[in-house]
Amino acid sequence: MNDERTARILALISDGTLLASLRRVAAASDRDLDDAPVPPTRRSWDDAGLVVVDHATAAAMETFPRRRGVVLVCSGAAGLADWQAAAAVGAEHVIALPDDEVELLAVMGAAAEPDTGGGRVVTVVGGCGGAGASTFAAALAWTAADRDDPNVLLVDGDPFGGGLDVLTGLEDRPGVRWPGLAVEGGRVSARALRDAVPDWAPGLGVLSTDRTASGEPPSAAVTAVLDAARRSGTVVVCDVSRSVGPAAEAMVAAADLVVLITPARVGGALAAARTAEWAGARNPNTGLVVRGPAPGGLRGADVAAVVGIPL
Repeated sequence: MNDERTARILALISDGTLLASLRRVAAASDRDLDDAPVPPTRRSWDDAGLVVVDHATAAAMETFPRRRGVVLVCSGAAGLADWQAAAAVGAEHVIALPDDEVELLAVMGAAAEPDTGGGRVVTVVGGCGGAGASTFAAALAWTAADRDDPNVLLVDGDPFGGGLDVLTGLEDRPGVRWPGLAVEGGRVSARALRDAVPDWAPGLGVLSTDRTASGEPPSAAVTAVLDAARRSGTVVVCDVSRSVGPAAEAMVAAADLVVLITPARVGGALAAARTAEWAGARNPNTGLVVRGPAPGGLRGADVAAVVGIPL
């Protein structure tokens, strides 16, 4: 359930056609629309979850205090005057109606979710083939959900793997996989995402690749998922392929911590050193996990010295 503040949209629109389009989008998103006189009261300005203005009404709002969640809508492609009005009122989005109603719908959906913050992203990368990165990522996500984090998302970033849904026993469970994830306007609703993916355990969802669809997820979709997780306080564990691509780079770059895992073997350490160079160039917060057994007697410190990142 949305609270009253995040659910209410303050509409400060002078154009009847724009207002009609706004009403359609609000109805589709199940949001309450408050068609207020211009200028509105300070309380209604401050308390609304989202404020939508047009070029004419934006000028009347320039003296109001800046706030987050202001959108300027316009008829057709935005012109210079629209962008100037948006800058004057501090609008975060300029959206053309009716052409970009889907983008406005996404903005409304995101605004309905309180930005609690506190979400964290850990990305696991295999230093070499067969390092056990997927198993480690799954175990890490399970541990996080089991201990103290009620919202955890395990994200599959390996388009050439068997799928994390198979690893977690969810291959026959209905739910959204990467190819079925719709990202409109560069944003995704964290609540909708949690509801759409299959659950491995209470509070632990899995966003997997799909074995019937080839290719990695678009990097824009990856960024939208990770941003939504951060806003909602979700812990995300990403399992990234060693096959470098835009999605893998996005998962590494966005992580609070990149975990590089490698077996305690000379060949594995040498391969991991090259992977560490690639990961470290995109995220300096990279650490090493060394997996046993060590048939040659290599210690973790020995492997770390070869790889060049801390244990």
